[in-house]
Amino acid sequence: MKNPVKMPKLKNGFKGERWIVLPLSVVKKLKDDEFGRELYITDIGYYPQAAFHFRQRTKEEAEQYILIYCISGEGWFRLGKNTYTVTENQCFILPRNVEHSYGSKPNNPWTIYWIHFNGLKAPFFANGFNKPTEISTNYSSRIEERLHVFEEIFHTLRQGYSQTNLYYAINCLFYFLGSIKFLGEYRKSLSYNKEKDIIDEAIHYMQENIEKRITLQDIAAYVNLSPSHFSSLFSKTGYSPLKYLTHLRIQKACHYLDFSDLKINQICHKFGFNDPFYFTRTFTKIMGVSPTQYKLQKKG
Repeated sequence: MKNPVKMPKLKNGFKGERWIVLPLSVVKKLKDDEFGRELYITDIGYYPQAAFHFRQRTKEEAEQYILIYCISGEGWFRLGKNTYTVTENQCFILPRNVEHSYGSKPNNPWTIYWIHFNGLKAPFFANGFNKPTEISTNYSSRIEERLHVFEEIFHTLRQGYSQTNLYYAINCLFYFLGSIKFLGEYRKSLSYNKEKDIIDEAIHYMQENIEKRITLQDIAAYVNLSPSHFSSLFSKTGYSPLKYLTHLRIQKACHYLDFSDLKINQICHKFGFNDPFYFTRTFTKIMGVSPTQYKLQKKG
């Protein structure tokens, strides 16, 4: 990091640490670039179990915005007259031109990812993050994906400072900061995709077992959910699971009425309807005509 103060009891840094400080000539080039001036990195790094980590900067020394993302352990930071404790899965952003200090807790030193950044869009991303922000873990937290983006930035810059590398790193930075700024939306995106995957899996199971007598419990067990949770999730299709299954069976029955010599009562039993009269009522309700009328209709 820039402008470090002396770290007591630790002369050789932190085992496993990584960092990159962009040359001033590169930073100046980004400031003058039409795209780069919007948002750019000056320093980036990773400090694992950073015992005795401590930094302090005056207002004049605080030239960039600083994001610190704690993934384990504990630390603290002071901004103005306020001091905050930082714990696992929390992050914060220090504003530029404001005196500050921060460090790790000696009895449980933090592991942190950090980025110094600047640009016209920097205040937008920093706004509201001058206190510890919780990034709680759950099935849709996408923490690993976010850290992968950090690694993309780091490894891209390690390859050198060509314009394409710098532009790609900036694009990744927009995404990384956006995943924190719009945390709810970032998580909902995955949540929606996961829910869609579960529904798709359930429909696939229905189609593969359409001639068998499967129950709601069977389908829910296939996607590893309780019947109530699965029914609630599946209702987003506009149908209950069993009603959807019935529609699939009637759709398949139509195919057999059109392209096979099977009689209606044979098709009825083939798709799990024990009572031909119930099959006819269900078919008529869904298709608007009886199986016999449907078979006589001209198609195409």
